[in-house]
Amino acid sequence: MSAPKLPPLREVIAKHGLSASKALGQNFLFDEQLLDRIAAVPGSLEGEQVYEVGPGPGGLTRALLRAGANVTAVERDRRCLPALAELAEAYPDQLRVIEGDAMKIDPASEIGAPFHIASNLPYNVGTALAVGWLGGESWPPQWKSLTLMFQREVADRIVAKPGTDAYGRLAILAQWRCDARIAMPVHRSAFTPPPKVMSAVVHLTPKAQPEGVRMATLEALTAAAFGQRRKMLRQSLKGLPNALEALEKVAIAADRRPETLDLPEWINLAGTLDTLR
Repeated sequence: MSAPKLPPLREVIAKHGLSASKALGQNFLFDEQLLDRIAAVPGSLEGEQVYEVGPGPGGLTRALLRAGANVTAVERDRRCLPALAELAEAYPDQLRVIEGDAMKIDPASEIGAPFHIASNLPYNVGTALAVGWLGGESWPPQWKSLTLMFQREVADRIVAKPGTDAYGRLAILAQWRCDARIAMPVHRSAFTPPPKVMSAVVHLTPKAQPEGVRMATLEALTAAAFGQRRKMLRQSLKGLPNALEALEKVAIAADRRPETLDLPEWINLAGTLDTLR
């Protein structure tokens, strides 16, 4: 079935008097070809369930619907709801819009089936949402993949390797039970209004979680270590019960700095810390 003919996004914006809200971290994308490329990152979406946060006037939403996805979109900006309602009319039974705060919504309970997450995330809550989707003790998750637009700095932190400036807590939490890659860079000029920084689309897919490691332990360990990343581990971890003993047990020198430990070392350290509690 051919996609319905829709007015250009700029016309939709003008018709509904929309402008990107700085307070909501909004930046709109109008380039339909770019949006189609983003929607293609997870692979075929024909008949798949997709969860989108912050659709705004519906740029990426259009691309996801064109790809055959059934989209559940969460939007807190009431100004955008009429434009999204028109899109829902153009794609009967393919788009459901929830007015609300994505930080307070559980997509698994809303969708009730395995789903992909694809979003041009609002800059002000993007990292918090991603950490939430990556977190929790239950694994594998109900989502099949994450295709997320971030500021380039955040994207680099997600895929960073040990010993680099970008390597830290976000890289460890993302990579310990996901495969993560930068799918494409996105120039600031692609947005309206152009943000001050470059962006990138990150793609994450779940992998098997290492056994004997709790997410809560890894979170606490990395929070303590990278909260004082310029300090040696003996200093940054001394306030975390049993952490120094765990360091000794796994033969990690206490005078190392947190960014020098690779992922297997962090996993080993977290698992050992759990055995000491």
